[in-house]
Amino acid sequence: MNVSPGIAHQFDDAGQQREAATLGMWVFLATEVLFFSAMFLGYTVYRVSYPRAFADAAQHTLLVVGTMNTAVLLLSSFVMVLAVRAAEQRRRFSLAGLLALTALLGAVFLVIKGFEYAQEIREGLLPGANFHIASSQPEHARMFFYLYFLMTGVHALHVFIGVLLLGGFALRALFTRRIAAMGTAVDLLGLYWHFVDTVWVFLFPLIYLIARHP
Repeated sequence: MNVSPGIAHQFDDAGQQREAATLGMWVFLATEVLFFSAMFLGYTVYRVSYPRAFADAAQHTLLVVGTMNTAVLLLSSFVMVLAVRAAEQRRRFSLAGLLALTALLGAVFLVIKGFEYAQEIREGLLPGANFHIASSQPEHARMFFYLYFLMTGVHALHVFIGVLLLGGFALRALFTRRIAAMGTAVDLLGLYWHFVDTVWVFLFPLIYLIARHP
């Protein structure tokens, strides 16, 4: 059987390969949704159980910084949409530039988050022997920060992975002569990036806004 370049031998045509790859990505994202949902559920249970302690703890989160990071990720999602469109139109240099810009915005998010973590650690908000906070229920306030560092840390790891992938794809787009073969891969990378951004859209109000009010 003759197989066109860029099509794996187990597929009959590019359409079939694209459908299989897309299904695989959606299955992967479904498992990620379950993973994050478990953390969201745990957070919600503790938030409902100890509203006063969580409100005290949330007052120490940096709302302005969280808002800045939200804007950065939303902008990166818009740029990613443009990158997917550039891939569909086979505009190689535009694709490379847009993917690089998306990666840069993801890196900016991580840098801002790093400064935020550093500030919180200096204030003694990292759960551990040196943890301290002004609250009538310090142990329950500590749980807020356990969940805060866990949830935002896991999310930041996903952003970091996305930045690496975006950078690699940008280089591939810049030097490849087969831009048409990248269409499906860029589309799937876009799905992953939008998922990462969507998770933050839920994290931001949950941690920085709603939690401030008992």
